[in-house]
Amino acid sequence: MRRREPVSGRLPDFPWDHLLEHAARARAHPDGIVDLSVGTPVDPTPAVAQDALRAAADSPGYPLTVGRPETRQACVDWLGRRHGVTGLDLDAVLPVIGSKELIASLPGHLGIGPGDLVAYPELAYPTYEVGAVLAGATPVARDSLTSFGPEVPALLWLNSPSNPTGRVLPVEHLRKVVDWCRDRGTLLVSDECYVECAWEAEPVSVLHPDVSGGSHEGILAVHSLSKRSNLAGYRCAFVAGDPAVVAELLAVRKNLGLQMPGPQQVAMEAVLGDDAHADEQHERYALRRRSLRGALERAGFRIDHSEASLYLWSTRDEDCWDTVSWFAGRGILVAPGSFYGAAGSRHVRIAFTATDERVDAAVERLAG
Repeated sequence: MRRREPVSGRLPDFPWDHLLEHAARARAHPDGIVDLSVGTPVDPTPAVAQDALRAAADSPGYPLTVGRPETRQACVDWLGRRHGVTGLDLDAVLPVIGSKELIASLPGHLGIGPGDLVAYPELAYPTYEVGAVLAGATPVARDSLTSFGPEVPALLWLNSPSNPTGRVLPVEHLRKVVDWCRDRGTLLVSDECYVECAWEAEPVSVLHPDVSGGSHEGILAVHSLSKRSNLAGYRCAFVAGDPAVVAELLAVRKNLGLQMPGPQQVAMEAVLGDDAHADEQHERYALRRRSLRGALERAGFRIDHSEASLYLWSTRDEDCWDTVSWFAGRGILVAPGSFYGAAGSRHVRIAFTATDERVDAAVERLAG
């Protein structure tokens, strides 16, 4: 049998493997490590989710890939109530098992492959590239629509608010991208997982009528409950938009048995219907962000963009790995900007998702 190259050999290196040496130095700090390198929630999962999960724990049958109608209706209601999205029916919404799984698998599930381009921002979540590579498509990092020339991507990813920069794209720009993609038959998928983590700007969904023109043809939006509701461990997310594209995803995912567990769907419905816990979590993050940003600026760092998301895109105009090393020497672990593309080589991404105690420790160390 002919030996084939392992799929893993075609994938980019897993970025966090390169941080191990710096993590070891940070852990050696007498007061322990302050890990600000990842955006993992650390606060308790809200009671509304835990109560709903317990109540739904008796779940002996297989869930449907399409999801419970009550869960999909909760997605529609939330998008309308919190983000002004109109015109969505239940067949335009699909629950998925965490947004990362969807992002990595979406190109392949939609038949995008060799000879196709998958485009994403020059500073971007690495999984956009991974999904393109897994599908056999060509990944391209582009910020300017004019840079494509005669090339027409099969899929274009947007990410607003951005991971890693926290940048929020204005309505006018989003509308221009929607029109450009529709003119060329390009599927536009907007990763909006940080849409409720906004501080100095108001993110707008591509599904909003001011952007979409009242039609969701050719566009999808991806949403996650991990950040808003501390449900990273529940793997609750959904995709919404063009019903024809959602139907194609559903048909493929049925064959693969990709089903969000029923109890998690009940929990997802509960948290989408409850804004109070999300507002409380938003205030926790706002306080941590304010404290950490002030400490970074006093230590000589410049914060670029960062008007939304759970990160501070920070620089002091040096190679990002030198900055990572500087932080590690103070027992603080941060992510080098180069993880997200060559354009990030002079920035670091600093999460403010650590506990109050660990954020306070970082502030103290930055003042030393």
